[in-house]
Amino acid sequence: MLSVNRVVSQVRRPAFWLIVALLALISVPHYAEVLQHPAFLNTIMSDLGLNRHAFERILYLGPIVWAGFLFGRRGAVVTAFAAFFLMLPRVIFISLKPLESFLEASAVFIIGNVLSVSFDALRRERERRSQLELTQEELRTSEQRYRELFVNAHDAILLHDLDGFMITGNRAAEKLTGYSVQEMAGLDVRSFLSEDSLVLAGQIREKLLRGEPVEQPYEQHIIRKDRTEAIIQLSTSIVRSNDKPVAFQHIARDITEEKRMQENLRFYLQQATMAQEEERRRISRELHDETIQALVVLSRNLDALSSGGGNELSAETRLRLEELRQQANSIMTEVRRLSQDLRPAALDRLGLLPTLEWLTADVGRYSGIATRLNIIGEERRLPEEVELVLFRITQEALRNVWRHARATSAEVTVEFEAGRVRIVIHDNGTGFALPRTIGDLARDGKLGLAGIQERARLVGANLNIQSQPGAGTSVIIELPNAGPL
Repeated sequence: MLSVNRVVSQVRRPAFWLIVALLALISVPHYAEVLQHPAFLNTIMSDLGLNRHAFERILYLGPIVWAGFLFGRRGAVVTAFAAFFLMLPRVIFISLKPLESFLEASAVFIIGNVLSVSFDALRRERERRSQLELTQEELRTSEQRYRELFVNAHDAILLHDLDGFMITGNRAAEKLTGYSVQEMAGLDVRSFLSEDSLVLAGQIREKLLRGEPVEQPYEQHIIRKDRTEAIIQLSTSIVRSNDKPVAFQHIARDITEEKRMQENLRFYLQQATMAQEEERRRISRELHDETIQALVVLSRNLDALSSGGGNELSAETRLRLEELRQQANSIMTEVRRLSQDLRPAALDRLGLLPTLEWLTADVGRYSGIATRLNIIGEERRLPEEVELVLFRITQEALRNVWRHARATSAEVTVEFEAGRVRIVIHDNGTGFALPRTIGDLARDGKLGLAGIQERARLVGANLNIQSQPGAGTSVIIELPNAGPL
């Protein structure tokens, strides 16, 4: 498949068709007598002192050599064969001296390939010498360049031997740890790490030595010289000599402030979410207690007016009053659904599962998507704020299915286990290509899923999204430490 694609790409190049045109153009005078072309070409060739057909065959060397320059040896060989077969009909059917003509055509074929190979070899030799000179220049400057990069790198770089004793570090490492380069030398890395951090460091070390993959960068906690703690993002690699590990190199970036800002942002987001939910609760209650009740009264009054008017009302007026009553009922239904969307009363009174039963039924009713709820394990109530977040996540996931997935069915599965709750929202829709990380969802414009991720973080839940184009999507929320209320 790869070779076919390569051939197609070469054929699409304008140079390919220019070579084809040259071959065709050269073939015209070569067969001028057969095609009854004007004889002025013979005059030009005689003036140059060349045999007509010998001159014509020599012209074929041009596209052969050019193809060698543009497409390499294969291109030259293919063009040479094409030229040979273009000359062959004249050799066999037209020439008065077929043996001599065949030898000339063969000579063109051979000389064309030899010239192409020679030019190609010359080009490769020049490239090799140029690359050798460049490599030598790079070797002369590599040590100085590495030293400058090492010392002046913005990220901290630390090296220690296989036994865990520091070898050196750069300026950023001095700033990160509080130790000077001289103080670092010979220092045991355990003086940087807490007990939990030592366990993680040991696991990373063993995996790297065994050649196992390690997810990098990873977070680690270190203890500075002043005994304060810093959170760093770390990438670790093995330094080898003669293909044997001799040391570990760490590239670290201090993310302490970044993590603190993330925690603050998460706190503010939690407060904003709580305020939003409280506002939704208030608006939902007002819609239910005031707006819906007013619409109920309006509908009944219209019904009473329509049925109690006797003969005083015309048929047209009665019809108009009935239409108004139906419109009031329709508005009342929509307002009731809006009130339920804002804050289902069942969530506060009955809990998560009855509310999810209402939600799946309601989604199926207004979207036409066959939606069902499965419950596995022993049902139990969860803390109010956890049930609210899990409901909102499920609600948003089903809304995404309705708006974007083009699905015909969706399934919500709630699984209760000891100390754990797992919710899976699966659809049979179009699916999508997942970004590299879940954190990239917002950048890719999938704000609904990004909002689900933030809500999951509020209650310490883990979010996993499984999807691929044409294979549907599964949104999986797993809440550890979810004991009963």
